[in-house]
Amino acid sequence: MVRHPVVPNKSRCESAPLGQAGFSLLELIIVMVMIGLLFTIAAVSVGRSVTGAEIRNAHRDITAGLRHTRGQAIVQRQQQVFLVDADANTWQAAGDPPKPLPEGMAITLNTARSELTGENAGGIRFYPDGASTGGSVVLTSGEREWHVTVGWLTGEIGLDTDPQS
Repeated sequence: MVRHPVVPNKSRCESAPLGQAGFSLLELIIVMVMIGLLFTIAAVSVGRSVTGAEIRNAHRDITAGLRHTRGQAIVQRQQQVFLVDADANTWQAAGDPPKPLPEGMAITLNTARSELTGENAGGIRFYPDGASTGGSVVLTSGEREWHVTVGWLTGEIGLDTDPQS
């Protein structure tokens, strides 16, 4: 059996060339700042996703409310009105109580002058044949917008999205 001579352990600092013993304080600070920036970017992305989800849900609810109001006009064979109050930030489908929008969102109604009930309130009227007075409901949250449109001849309800949303 061959025995190797025992060499005393040298610490890393003694064996490494000068300046390469480990990470400097500056390097550690830079890495910590980069990690902090990544967490900040992730938090902003999650926040924008939540806002996007809220505005999508509000748009779906309003679209459903418009379709419900049109359906009630056809089924009951009488005019029905979908109401919007921009001051109170609420909307109301036929036969339902007013529903508020989530905080931070705004609603705007574009409709015929004859359907305005106030400076920032009015409705879209649906007739028994499915036609309507036409118009649109605009949901706004920050820079994002969703436009729910109603055709006057057919009462068809559609969606126009803002390219930024």
